[in-house]
Amino acid sequence: MKKTARLFLILISLTCFAFISPSNKVKKQINVVIDAGHGGYDLGSQANDVTEKQIIEQIITKIQNLNKNKNVILHYTRSEDKFIPLKDRTDFINTIKPDLVISLHVNASKNPDNSGLEFYVSKESKSYEKSNIIAEKLQTKFATSNWKVSEIKNANFFILKVSEVPAVLMEIGYLTNKNDKKMLEDGKEQNEIAKKIINCIAEL
Repeated sequence: MKKTARLFLILISLTCFAFISPSNKVKKQINVVIDAGHGGYDLGSQANDVTEKQIIEQIITKIQNLNKNKNVILHYTRSEDKFIPLKDRTDFINTIKPDLVISLHVNASKNPDNSGLEFYVSKESKSYEKSNIIAEKLQTKFATSNWKVSEIKNANFFILKVSEVPAVLMEIGYLTNKNDKKMLEDGKEQNEIAKKIINCIAEL
């Protein structure tokens, strides 16, 4: 009789545990390639003594330092001030096959009134639809920032159309615009840019 009661209690306990859902779900690991535009002798856009490659390197350093999410693994097409050909960049990307590529650049124009952030995707990419969705999420993140945000644009940039995964190219303001240049050089504003990029990645 005692054995029967004991067996009954064990069965009841097992049944109860079977209906308890695990409280800690394993979070998905997100692999992202951050592509730093230009580098080495390729300065990119310039305005006085400020260059595109300098601004991008400063923002990427902040992305590295601010990313505390263990589930977000960041890879970089270049980790030093060195010129990397576009094909080498896409070969690196297509070998890793990350969840996303974000290519960071700074714009310039003959018209000093042109300003703001621009997001580009390529319709020639196999991952165009996913790329566009991610570009929309980035666009939404920056809608509440100090930046003017343009509509998402289509462009057949090499990094976008050759990458075999979702890829977004982001032009972070215009060095040729007085207000944009001031924000691009501001450490606090660079931090905000880095935070918004990291937060968007973490929500994928």
